[in-house]
Amino acid sequence: MESATANIPNPPAEHPVDAPEHWRDFAPNLAGKTVLFSEIVPGGAHWSYVLSRGTTLRMTALETGANLSMVLYAAQEKLERYNMPDSLKAQHTAHYTRGHVLMSDMGRAMASITADSVGWHDPLGLLLNDQWMNDKYGGHRYQEFRNDMHRSGRSGLLVEIGKYGLARRDLIAPVNFFSKVVVDEEGRFSFVSGHARAGDCVDLRLDMNVILAFSTAPHPLDPCPHFNGKSVGLALWRSGPAPADDFCRRFRPENARALHNTDMLYLA
Repeated sequence: MESATANIPNPPAEHPVDAPEHWRDFAPNLAGKTVLFSEIVPGGAHWSYVLSRGTTLRMTALETGANLSMVLYAAQEKLERYNMPDSLKAQHTAHYTRGHVLMSDMGRAMASITADSVGWHDPLGLLLNDQWMNDKYGGHRYQEFRNDMHRSGRSGLLVEIGKYGLARRDLIAPVNFFSKVVVDEEGRFSFVSGHARAGDCVDLRLDMNVILAFSTAPHPLDPCPHFNGKSVGLALWRSGPAPADDFCRRFRPENARALHNTDMLYLA
């Protein structure tokens, strides 16, 4: 007699069966059995994911001068989101690199930078908006230019967070990964061109379940006269949550407290 389970399909694979292994080109040192997906994101694009605690996202600049503007919201309660002033104040810094934690407005660690070949990521430069983009680069609408249209970082992020019921009032200051902005004694911002080189990468561990949205539009202070968004490679893998001896946990006592506050959400 034929088994009752003979026609039941195999359980789902751990990895998406139709996902190209892009990560082998820009992150070949990752353990293949832990990689969940990878993507190559063109310049000027935008996208979003719901990512789980205990996974790590590697972002790799595939071209010199890349910029990736990212915002984070708690997946369980979207009113909780990344807070730039609290994160900078708590860690006594004006830029991000390995050891720093992206904190929420509830004092919890949302994500931690566990590896970084760049050394400086901009939290202050905000987003390219439509007016700046059109004044600087000229209008490139979809109707005329199709996939070569220009979309500002602000517009791209509004599209993405709108998929989760969020709107203009919910758009927060982003982290501009791969970009460097310095401030002089008069408080004037200055953009450092070519800061990130092709092949530079940063690892961002998700410390809670998050909605993550990003844009690869140019940084608003980039002096290049052309809309020069650069491509970025993404790879997500299972890394596990922050251990007791985690570098970010020990980087500052404020980070340890923020990670503890997040850990308390996941005791059950």
